[in-house]
Amino acid sequence: MTEPLPVPRPRREITPGAVHVPDWLGLDEQRELVAACRDWARPPAPMRHTVLPGGGRMTVSTVCLGWHWSPYRYTRTAVDVDGAPVPPLPRWLAELGRRAVADAYGDPERARRYDPDTALINFYDADARMGTHRDADERSDAPIVSLSIGDACTFRFGNDESRGRPYSDVRLESGDLFVFGGPARFAFHGVPAVHPGTGSLRTGLRGGRLNITLRATGLT
Repeated sequence: MTEPLPVPRPRREITPGAVHVPDWLGLDEQRELVAACRDWARPPAPMRHTVLPGGGRMTVSTVCLGWHWSPYRYTRTAVDVDGAPVPPLPRWLAELGRRAVADAYGDPERARRYDPDTALINFYDADARMGTHRDADERSDAPIVSLSIGDACTFRFGNDESRGRPYSDVRLESGDLFVFGGPARFAFHGVPAVHPGTGSLRTGLRGGRLNITLRATGLT
């Protein structure tokens, strides 16, 4: 019995400035990113569950490159982990971000100007969630580039005024690209659900979801 053909998933502009490009990363690129994330997650400055100012503990685990994010600031050392210097953002990863911006917006000049200097890498197990929030700790309005590998998730992308409606729920699969900039740069967004068992073991990820977000801090 033959397997059913996959249902085409066209690229979509969710709101002006927010673009979903399905299947953007090839399988080899996904494998390479999974292997790199395993290296980045090790000490010094390792992956950790961030503790929020109120004492709550995020269910996702995070490691940073370039700049270290801890609520709600960026530093060059992992101040809330082991105090170690944060590994630099690899040039090849910044180049991947520029290619993502070019493909999402069809604007090579805009992509040429895109200069990400940090990456936040989040790992979601089956029970992890990301509350609705805005990426507003940067001093730059350059686009956010988001790459997904592993299990699918429901990505909730909203408006820039409140955590409530209107918002769109987008299913992000392994290999998908999501870029938000321009009028969508400071929109509220979050991950209310991960869908266990939906990712392919061929990526090298044995369950769970990796999300790599590239951003420009505007810091020096």
